[in-house]
Amino acid sequence: MAHIDIKQPILQKNDSMAAELRQRFAENHVFVLDLLASPGSGKTSTILATIDALRDEFNIAVIEGDIASNVDAEKIKAQGTPAVQINTGGACHLESAMIKRAVDVLDLERLDLIIIENVGNLVCPTDFDLGENAKVMILSVPEGDDKPLKYPGVFQVAQAVVLNKVDTMPVFDFDDGRFTEEVTSLNPQAPIFRLSATTGEGVAPWVAWLAEQIRSVQ
Repeated sequence: MAHIDIKQPILQKNDSMAAELRQRFAENHVFVLDLLASPGSGKTSTILATIDALRDEFNIAVIEGDIASNVDAEKIKAQGTPAVQINTGGACHLESAMIKRAVDVLDLERLDLIIIENVGNLVCPTDFDLGENAKVMILSVPEGDDKPLKYPGVFQVAQAVVLNKVDTMPVFDFDDGRFTEEVTSLNPQAPIFRLSATTGEGVAPWVAWLAEQIRSVQ
């Protein structure tokens, strides 16, 4: 029986567009962050806390990916930050062609940081290069400490890992030592930032790391 691999041509086309985007970002000295997480992990609240901490130094825009609705984009815009909504119409990930269309309506020359909030999914987005400088994985405490075992791929591709909602740690059976050991075994180079985006606890080390990454491309 013949097998036709449709994934490889799709990824090749995506990667070609991603390379063009990466060159475009580099020419404009824009750092691009791709945030990966499951629904309910606190991606949008983390983005809002990050913008609040960095907006005095950097010009920031957000690209919001979702299967449907523009709720998150409206939250970002309400804080005075440019946001472009991408509705995938059912697709479980963003692709570089989608990012290109969003970037075309942004003024790259005026930006320092673009945050991409990818579709809430821990599998599909890991395979798709968006021209980003870094992928960062967000996990929330209520999701459990076993996620690195269940979804190793997303932790392996991440340049950093954010553990959100640490203020709920006393309520949930979350073994932080086990979580750290599992993440480190999968990706020993990735720093782990523990924070609560809603209370502000632990946000400072995360944004300090991100600010250093942004400055490295300027």
